[in-house]
Amino acid sequence: MGADVPKAFVRCGGRELWEWSADVLASVCDRVVMAVPPDRLDAGARVERIAGGAHRSESVRNALVAVPRASVVVVHDAARPFAPPELFRACIAEVEAGWDAAIAAAPVTDTVKEADDDRRVTRTLDRSRLWSIQTPQAFDAGTLRRALAGDIAAATDDAMLVEAAGGRVRIVEAPPRNFKITWPDDLARAEALLC
Repeated sequence: MGADVPKAFVRCGGRELWEWSADVLASVCDRVVMAVPPDRLDAGARVERIAGGAHRSESVRNALVAVPRASVVVVHDAARPFAPPELFRACIAEVEAGWDAAIAAAPVTDTVKEADDDRRVTRTLDRSRLWSIQTPQAFDAGTLRRALAGDIAAATDDAMLVEAAGGRVRIVEAPPRNFKITWPDDLARAEALLC
């Protein structure tokens, strides 16, 4: 994967990564808005594009401006092109049932250790209670807007902002195929699944 090409625009299976997710999002959402680098704001693109921010949550905040009347919003990473429609629907259904957010996740299967600055293990975490967080993530739009109003620079996902604001977040178990394309080996795995 080239360092000069944003991950969402890397080609996989004859298409750019974002296109795989956009098709699924369009089948379950009323509107699809994509946060992109300013040089990717192509007029005539088949998905509405807005300028992203310096970090993930700023991009989400910018995208929310484009959908002021939305009551439920879904945040998804284009680097997860295999998220099935059922996973999106399950997350949305949990928000519609009253949760502030519902997030796709996989149970942690490895033993996880916590270590200090010298890499000395300080404890072993109970993996039966640990989940690896993914996307899609669905939110009550008002709750997410309030959570994004504060300091967002250190957030690694938007659900943690909702948690910090006292919101209730529910886990939705994701299928193994919902992996993230981060490394060249991941891209090769995705290509193999698409061929």
